[in-house]
Amino acid sequence: MHSLAQEIQGFSKARLKKQVTHVTTVMGRRLVERRSDGGEEEVQELQVQELQGQGCGFVQDESLDLQVGVVRPFLLLGSQDAAHDIDTLQRYKVSHVLNVAYGVTNLFPDQLECKTLEILDLPETQITSYLEECSSFIDQAQQQGGVVLVHCNAGVSRSSSIVIGYLMLREGLSFDAAYGQVKLARPSIRPNAGFYQQLHNYKP
Repeated sequence: MHSLAQEIQGFSKARLKKQVTHVTTVMGRRLVERRSDGGEEEVQELQVQELQGQGCGFVQDESLDLQVGVVRPFLLLGSQDAAHDIDTLQRYKVSHVLNVAYGVTNLFPDQLECKTLEILDLPETQITSYLEECSSFIDQAQQQGGVVLVHCNAGVSRSSSIVIGYLMLREGLSFDAAYGQVKLARPSIRPNAGFYQQLHNYKP
């Protein structure tokens, strides 16, 4: 009867089967690891052109979102990219910035009047509790003959919810009407489920 030590000593790498392993990194690189008959490992990177259409689902989006939704002549909605692009700000004659993102700085505090409320984009955040303060700042911009840009990170959930709430609070619009007008101005809006429900039930 052979001992385990003897089995290990008598084992030949040549008995290993050929093996090919495909690895996709988080950044979308595709690697191929081949194990030859002799147990030798070889790793090579697949050519990029072979991979088009076969990505791992993680796509790094490096394009700027400078699309600005004009909800009212004095009320604009956008992303932090728009708020950080001086050409966009000047083109839309922005004088005030309402920043409702978390951890996003205002780049032009000397040139624009800025207000920051660090709101978390979580369904349990009470978004309606911020509406009065935000609406007062928007009113101030309008009364001064200015234009206010409301933004968060992506201009999709928090900032759109504030603008929808503003229309409900100040103009007496129903949720559906306010949502529809903001969606028309900036089609990419999508308040998270909690914000959507809070605004749907909101009675100014």
